[in-house]
Amino acid sequence: MAPAAPGTGIGRKQGLDVDRTDGRRQLPWLLAVWGPTRLLLLLFVFKVYVFPGPDVTSDISVIYQGWYEILRTGTFPLDDVTWQYPPAAALAVLSPALLFFLDYAHAFFVLACLADLIAFALLSYAAGRPGRTPRGAWVWVVGVPLLGPTVYARYDVMVTAVAVAALLAGARHPRLMGALTAFGALLKVWPVLLLVAARGRRAWVSAAVTAAGVAALFALAMPGAFAFLTFQRDRGTEVESLGALVFHVARHFGWDGQVLLNYGSVEFLGPYVEVVSTAALALTGAAFGWLLLWRLRAVRFEPHTLADAAFVAVLLFTTTSRVISPQYLVWLVGLAAVCLCFRASRMAPAAGLVLAASFVTVLEFPVWFSHVVASDHLGIALLVVRNGLLVAATVVAARVLWRATVSRPAGPAPLPPQAARAKEPTPSS
Repeated sequence: MAPAAPGTGIGRKQGLDVDRTDGRRQLPWLLAVWGPTRLLLLLFVFKVYVFPGPDVTSDISVIYQGWYEILRTGTFPLDDVTWQYPPAAALAVLSPALLFFLDYAHAFFVLACLADLIAFALLSYAAGRPGRTPRGAWVWVVGVPLLGPTVYARYDVMVTAVAVAALLAGARHPRLMGALTAFGALLKVWPVLLLVAARGRRAWVSAAVTAAGVAALFALAMPGAFAFLTFQRDRGTEVESLGALVFHVARHFGWDGQVLLNYGSVEFLGPYVEVVSTAALALTGAAFGWLLLWRLRAVRFEPHTLADAAFVAVLLFTTTSRVISPQYLVWLVGLAAVCLCFRASRMAPAAGLVLAASFVTVLEFPVWFSHVVASDHLGIALLVVRNGLLVAATVVAARVLWRATVSRPAGPAPLPPQAARAKEPTPSS
């Protein structure tokens, strides 16, 4: 029997069967890696084993738990400038109350692991759908442990699980995507960028209605829901950011600024910091302008374009930010994983650069963070490599997105003269 022609119903069914078989065949291997690596992360945050560097769990046992005690009284931390999160972040901070039989920190770590599991399950399920591949699930399984125990000691993995769910729902369920995106944005702002390539009104309307409803509920129920908006104005330049490299080098030439814990992160404060911070904001503005130009000129939208554009947008805003905290990398790992779920996505090189940056990130924090704070040669080298990888990933991903959606596809190559003459019709005799 001759093989089915491409595009026939039989061909599509065979392709679907291949996708499902590939997804099922990879699942045991994915689980074999996910289980031990996540157990190791839990052993680190539960302090059965001690991870090198400063204790990354203190944010949970001290800062988060302090917020928890305030939030449970029905108000936001109005006098704490380190509270810089949208109102729905209160749900993440309060969530350990669900596991009342554990102490606060241990309950939080278990819930962070559960969010990791949910993202993994969504990516694994998506691997068996038509046009999908297990590559995305592998990016998540490998990428998360590369960041070390910090992943389970911040609530960013919970936000990323919501973002993964939103993007995977996007093509078939735009209203669900809009609602999840709005909820994610009210957890930590950045998921609003998932809508950059959303077409039609359904996702946008759903996001607007959800955001308005949830925000109004918090505003009415808890005082200070939007106080976080005023807690960002006096921030310096965080020591791990791209702009911070200026001051790391300048310290070797007599710059007399300081490195201090400020607004919840270790920052540079002193002469010219405001100039560098303003330059970072200008770069972020330029990134927004590029995204707007791309959106106006994009003409080709494939099922994977939604995820690819979100990945590029978050890369742009992360790389140009005046703060690049280690947990930000989990956002990029999650979005890269969704991109690579799609067989047609060409984001694999950028995803590889993000994975490499994740590994360097765990070296600069927490393993050798003292060298970063000291601005010694090792600390500067780590930041140059990590931030260089992020810049490279941003440029590569943006170029792929532009070429796939804006640039005109190349037409067929012109035939050589001999072939052109051969194709000319001959006069009938």
